[in-house]
Amino acid sequence: MATQPLPTFKTARRSRFALRWYTWLLLLAAIAYGIAFAMHWDDRGVLWVKERFKSPAERQASVWLPDYRAVIDGKLLPGMEKDEASDLAYDPQTKTLFSVMGKNPFLVELNLQGDVLRKMPLVGWSNPEGVTVLGNGLLAIVDERSHLITIVKVDADTRELNIDNFTKYDLGPSKDQNKAFEGVTWDSQNQQLLLGEERPPALFAWKGDGRVLTGDKLKLASHALDMRNLSALAIDPRTGHMLVLSADSHLLMELDKKGEQVSFIALLGGFNGLKDTIPRAEGVTMDEAGNLYMVSEPNLFYRFEKKK
Repeated sequence: MATQPLPTFKTARRSRFALRWYTWLLLLAAIAYGIAFAMHWDDRGVLWVKERFKSPAERQASVWLPDYRAVIDGKLLPGMEKDEASDLAYDPQTKTLFSVMGKNPFLVELNLQGDVLRKMPLVGWSNPEGVTVLGNGLLAIVDERSHLITIVKVDADTRELNIDNFTKYDLGPSKDQNKAFEGVTWDSQNQQLLLGEERPPALFAWKGDGRVLTGDKLKLASHALDMRNLSALAIDPRTGHMLVLSADSHLLMELDKKGEQVSFIALLGGFNGLKDTIPRAEGVTMDEAGNLYMVSEPNLFYRFEKKK
């Protein structure tokens, strides 16, 4: 009876080499899947496919983020390298932007080109992470560490703000006290503040008249928040759609009035006119013309415009 030849040294070495490569391929595949799962790339893929089937009329009735391109790409905000820009809000009355600095508490006014007009120390704030414009010179500032929202008055002569001089509201406990309320925007159409918890991402609404808040905040459905964290919120004044920013996911997402996903852009280098990835996008806002503005830690400014 014929016998099988014993494997040679070369054959065994090739087998071990093939097994080693196979193991490495499995490991790389597992790592790639883990990253894709953590970044919600599978959800982005589904939304990207859905975007392809949107009609021109549907796109026209939305913000439609895929059409935006960066026209100011990472402009430095001078003298704020150690302050950490945390949010951004547009004031339609002054045609300027307001940003809060989280590490060293400041309120900063910028023009629409990202030039600093003035810096106002925020006395008594611990870690301001959110700001929104209510109108008539009123702004709401969220302090993530102390779980407070404060309504302040800012006019042309304001040079400093002291928290003891203004009305404060307790935001209450969060699931993760260290990753609490960070996003805030004023929804003028529905007369309410919209609030966002950083992690796990969640949305809340708090009724008010632009001067005072009434009742208590109510939790909203957050099933569409397929992102690792929530950094900031904004409302498009034209459509009423919500913009949700995630620094960890390098993502800006558009939700309609029902809270459903409409469109998105990846804040990565090579996409939408960005030369480099936005390192940590922490603030977003939009003006009445539909121009988008963002700030990133530590002190970077971005402006996006919709291509014609």
